[in-house]
Amino acid sequence: MTKQSKQNLLMQGSILAAAGIITRLIGLLYRVPMANMLGAEGNGLYSVAFGIYNITLTLSSYGLPLAVSKIISQRTANKEYRNANHVFHNALLLALILGSIACAAIYLGADTLEIIYSQKGLAKPLRIVAPTTFVMALLGVFRGLYQGKHTMIPTAISQIVEQIVNVMVSLLAVYQFTQVYRDSDQVAAYGAAGGMCGTFAGALIALIFVIIIFILYKPTLDRQVKRDRTAIDETNLEIYRVLAITVLPIIISQTVYQIGSTIDDYIFANVMPLRGLKQSLITSLQGVYNTQFNLLINIPVAVATSLAASAMPSIAASYKRHEISEIVEKIHYVIKFNMMIAFPSAVGLSVLALPIMKMLFPAISEYHDLSANLLLVGSSAVIFYSLSTITSSILQGTDHMKTPIYHAAISLVIHLFLVYPLLRYTDLNVYALVIGSITFPMVICILNWISVGHFLGYRQEVVKSFLVPLVSSLVMGLVAVGIYQLTYFLLSNNTFSVIVSILLGAMVYFFMLLILKCFSKEEVLNLPFGYRIAKICKHFL
Repeated sequence: MTKQSKQNLLMQGSILAAAGIITRLIGLLYRVPMANMLGAEGNGLYSVAFGIYNITLTLSSYGLPLAVSKIISQRTANKEYRNANHVFHNALLLALILGSIACAAIYLGADTLEIIYSQKGLAKPLRIVAPTTFVMALLGVFRGLYQGKHTMIPTAISQIVEQIVNVMVSLLAVYQFTQVYRDSDQVAAYGAAGGMCGTFAGALIALIFVIIIFILYKPTLDRQVKRDRTAIDETNLEIYRVLAITVLPIIISQTVYQIGSTIDDYIFANVMPLRGLKQSLITSLQGVYNTQFNLLINIPVAVATSLAASAMPSIAASYKRHEISEIVEKIHYVIKFNMMIAFPSAVGLSVLALPIMKMLFPAISEYHDLSANLLLVGSSAVIFYSLSTITSSILQGTDHMKTPIYHAAISLVIHLFLVYPLLRYTDLNVYALVIGSITFPMVICILNWISVGHFLGYRQEVVKSFLVPLVSSLVMGLVAVGIYQLTYFLLSNNTFSVIVSILLGAMVYFFMLLILKCFSKEEVLNLPFGYRIAKICKHFL
């Protein structure tokens, strides 16, 4: 792999990863006040409704960005610009159909889903969020086009714009709905519906943004098509066949990922009454698990998702050219970069769990200890979700589309046979869900690693990719806890103490990576802004 190729892969991955981090942080900033306004029961309804929305979104359009980016990247690599253009237009038509079906399914089935999930008021947020599936289907195709052309900037900016609009509308709508309906016995349901207003508004504005970019970009695409001298033009039927072959495995794989949490919601809501828990408490516990635990776990996982989305087109293009050595090198860079983020995130969330919960969710104080313990027990899920996401994209990018499906299905079966008995016959309660959130990605991760090694002959370097980040993260964790305790003892201010401990902990982590020589000078130079970093850290390289 050339130096320019390395830099481009990491730069594009960094752009999406940065956008993923920014959007997650923005999401965290708005989910925190929204969670405090909704309360535990409102958070429970919101999280269950959002889980159902995610499943429908996955079935209708989740695979489109990855599939479109992969197919367009392959054709662009071969300078088949006309075929790439045909793929884009046919994908738009497919998104239009699938998005309409998904929208109708949620809207018309809202009352039935409320009964199935035993959640009174669930239909209200479901009906509000239903049109978002249609908008997201179209949005996904445009993002796939840009990623297939190896530019992540439109996707990254649209994600940030989407989240900013989501924040403003969600907070305003939740406040208004909870005030107007404060005397209603379904105020929690109306509040959750308000939160869904922002989801729709954000997606709509993001779609308008990418369409404007497309209008500006279209003359370039037209020039590429005119210069195309490809001998074979793919027919619409051939393109739909390729889309189906590419999209279906991704959709099925991601559906298995998403459906696990939705099934957990269903089992938890229907099994816990048998253990003597009241409905309001069950909904509140679901809110704690889905909002306070999953929300924080998913922030670093967003980096893995972004890196996977940016790496797939590049890996697919190299695979199309039979450049196996280049694929191996790209895999190495992506996994190593990802582990640099996953390990300190998992350790940081674990050691500062209670202070973080107190800082972020002051209005839900009765569940601080529970949510902190959930995070302490389950923070390792960050590492397994990150690895399973990356390795699934590697397999999909090298045309082993069905393999991640089999692995996810196997893991889901194991997950169900583990979680149900733990909920039904033990007193673990919501901790059973946390155990499942660790074992589910862990099984996928193990199976994916075996397949990557088998299909590509790939063996990941262990010491600098895993052991060095782990040791550095443990040192960081010890320092962060010490700094927090000292700062809190001196100032008695939890928020300030958390921020100081995170910032100084991050500096210690970076210093440990340099001391233990996690990166060679060449690897540092291939990072975004690598020359500046190398100049600052020249004594350690």
